[in-house]
Parts: sequence; structure tokens; C-alpha cells
Amino acid sequence: MAIQKILVVDDSPTDRYYLTDILAKKGYSVSTAESGDEAMDKIKADKPDLILMDVVMPGKNGFQVTRAITRDPAMQNIRVIMCTSKDQETDRIWGLRQGAQDYLVKPIDPQLLLEKIVSLN
Repeated sequence: MAIQKILVVDDSPTDRYYLTDILAKKGYSVSTAESGDEAMDKIKADKPDLILMDVVMPGKNGFQVTRAITRDPAMQNIRVIMCTSKDQETDRIWGLRQGAQDYLVKPIDPQLLLEKIVSLN
């Protein structure tokens, strides 16, 4: 299934804008959420193909939301790329264990991000 709809989940308005701008210029349909709870509502309503998930957010963190997505049969086909400032190897391993397909550390390199998205198609 080709990726067309992407949900950007990040509590930073700057990061949301940055990622949305990169994706929109490549023709992706982008929506945003600024918390884990808002993300869960949008995932259920919009069924995105891919989620770019921050980790550190108010309420549910990105690890918790990713785990909830991968354990829910209605959402488990949605792919997740963690996009976070948490750069420890243990964080990366934990993110992948929660069900993320990939893990990128901020600042996000636009070319690398787009390559990762294409590789998921």
C-alpha cells in the first residue's frame, strides 16, 4: 500500500511545521497532532498510512501511543517512524520494540526522511 496520508505527531509547533513542509512539497497529504491523546483520536478518525511520532510529549508519550497502535487490530497496519531528540541506543531499541518501523533523531534530515518513507512502500 503506497503511503499517501501522513500524521505528524509532535508537541513542538516548529517541528510540526518543518516536517509538514517537507512532506507537503513531495505531495503527501499531511495532518498533525500535538499530543499522544490527540494523535489517537486522529488515527481512529483519519486512518493515516504513516505516523511520524515524537517521543517526549504531554500526556501519552510516543512510545505509549506506538505500542497502543501496534496492539490494536484496527490500527496495526499503520506504520510508525519515531522522530525524536532522544538519541540513546536504548531509546532507539525501545521505540522499535514498541512497533515502530524506523527511528530518526532530530534534527531530521529531509532527504533521509523521504528515503525512509519510500522504503516503506
